[in-house]
Amino acid sequence: MIFGKVARWLRLPDVALFLIAGMIVGQGLHLVSEESASFTNQFILVLGSVLILFDGGRNIQLSGLKKVWVTVTMLSIPGVFITCAVVAVSAHYLLGLPWLIALLLGTVICSTDPATLIPVFKQVKIKPKVRETVESESAFNDATGSILTFSVLAIVMGTGDVTIASGVLKFLKTAIGGLLVGGAIGYVVTYITAHLKFGFLREYATVAMLVTALGSYLVGETFGFSGFMATFTAGLIWGNAKTLGFQMEDKLTEMGHFTENITFIMRMLIFVLLGSQVNFGVIFAHLWPSIGVILVFMFIARPLTVFISAWPDRKAKWTFKELAFMSWVRETGVIPAALSGMVTGMGVPHADIIASVTFIAILFTIVLQASSTGYVAKKLGIALKE
Repeated sequence: MIFGKVARWLRLPDVALFLIAGMIVGQGLHLVSEESASFTNQFILVLGSVLILFDGGRNIQLSGLKKVWVTVTMLSIPGVFITCAVVAVSAHYLLGLPWLIALLLGTVICSTDPATLIPVFKQVKIKPKVRETVESESAFNDATGSILTFSVLAIVMGTGDVTIASGVLKFLKTAIGGLLVGGAIGYVVTYITAHLKFGFLREYATVAMLVTALGSYLVGETFGFSGFMATFTAGLIWGNAKTLGFQMEDKLTEMGHFTENITFIMRMLIFVLLGSQVNFGVIFAHLWPSIGVILVFMFIARPLTVFISAWPDRKAKWTFKELAFMSWVRETGVIPAALSGMVTGMGVPHADIIASVTFIAILFTIVLQASSTGYVAKKLGIALKE
């Protein structure tokens, strides 16, 4: 909590300070020594990812996506592939990683972070069109990045086929399956909670919301689909109950307080654990090549992704300055941290390098980009006048 307050004073996302807190209590004071492969660590990573993804979906308003849905779709699917590919090439040549491991690294860090971006945009007021696009992209591409990571993991661990066709089919199966499971569970539970006549669970709205998030993930995983996509889709349905004709306004404050606190706790746990597990030996052994990969990631992969994905969308009428701002705003955060921890816990070859590069990516993007978002927005004319 103290580090959270310090983050507010410094106008930095709290996760940056939680990382430092983790390093202090872990590597410094040796008060936390949870192994990345332990049940406790993996449980926190999965649970935290599920709740944060659900909340990301819940905060997206479908009505705000009408003008920018093409851009959001392009950024969230082809855009993730572009970022992943550029990072993989740089990781292969700069770090000397095998192609599959380099690709795995790309999938782990290719998604942006709603848990970091949303608090930043509460401090920095920018044009609604740009804000809604960046926030929606960060929620959608977390699910895409998670599916990609587990698809590549299956190949790396020898449990999946290596052909491109089978990889595409696997991706489509897990994504669409997760979409259908999450949509079905989200709609059914929203119906029996928020329907004016048949909503018999209205008094348990917050508990029903939690059941929807966790249940969607569990059912999706049970049937071999993406649990992360399922829980995100369920959150999207839940958060747009009014658009679907349901009434939940009287419960919004109660649910808002709950999700704000539970996602804060999970962010704290994930990043303190990540900081406590930092292997400084590996980081310093590959420091300059890793920084090279992150610079390519920030200054080549992201602008390339934004301009290729958004420029053709004539309906959104993007200006160069708006696209330049979106190129700068791409913090790496909770889901990449959680995926990195899962990869390490599974004993994947070179997982220590993946973890160290992920750590540097989080630190660089949050400290450099998140802290300068307000300044860049003002310089590019994206910020709203006070």
